[in-house]
Amino acid sequence: MKKLYVIKIGGNIIDNEAKLSAFIKDFAAVDGLKVLVHGGGKLATKLAADLGIEQQMIDGRRITDAATLKIVTMVYAGAINKNAVAQLQANGCNAIGLTGADGNAIKAHKRVSPPNLKGEPGIDYGFVGDVDTVNTGLLKSLLEQNIAVVLAPITHDGNGLLLNTNADTIAQETAKALSSIYDVELIYSFEKSGVLLNAEDDGSVIPSINPTTYSELKDTKVIFAGMIPKLDNAFAAINSGVSKVIIGKAEQLQQLIKGEAGTTILNN
Repeated sequence: MKKLYVIKIGGNIIDNEAKLSAFIKDFAAVDGLKVLVHGGGKLATKLAADLGIEQQMIDGRRITDAATLKIVTMVYAGAINKNAVAQLQANGCNAIGLTGADGNAIKAHKRVSPPNLKGEPGIDYGFVGDVDTVNTGLLKSLLEQNIAVVLAPITHDGNGLLLNTNADTIAQETAKALSSIYDVELIYSFEKSGVLLNAEDDGSVIPSINPTTYSELKDTKVIFAGMIPKLDNAFAAINSGVSKVIIGKAEQLQQLIKGEAGTTILNN
């Protein structure tokens, strides 16, 4: 099988023009087939604040009302996605930017949370989508032409509705789907050096995490908020055919690929 890297970029790197430019240069230099998945939550949050649109987050996930859906579509599918594609072209890496609606790349359904134990209605996440299918044929046809695919975390339901989908989930579902065709390595890169024992100490990287240690880290509140869905996605990927999952610092992309940095996710 050919090697494929699915690399997710997020966090403060996207907000920092110099760091993002350096990351794009490193991504362009990665040999072989590659998919870049980006978030952009902080930029969307800032624009929402500028427009006076209140934002809600629950367990690291954004509540997406109709006004917020317009904002994230503009920011994710527009500004961030096309800027990344343009920078990749400038670095000699032919690339194409897609949302889930483009080429029917990723279909999803509007999230419906089940009632709680008291029978009360579940959380209404608004226009948030959970992935149903990834169009592996489309992605393969682009990748085999040596075109890097840049995915924005906007999906669609097949009935004309756009949905905001967690970028870590997009990366995980894309990696899982393509693992039937390629030897896929999934890398979550952001501003931290990996999963940390102390969130304030970037040198406290946990080299590896398995399901047992993950449970312990959650119970002791070492891992909380936005890191929980990231790790949930990492374990879902490693248990579904993805050969390796690494979480680490965007500035260390080459070391992450070589297994010389970051936190490696293990399934046992």
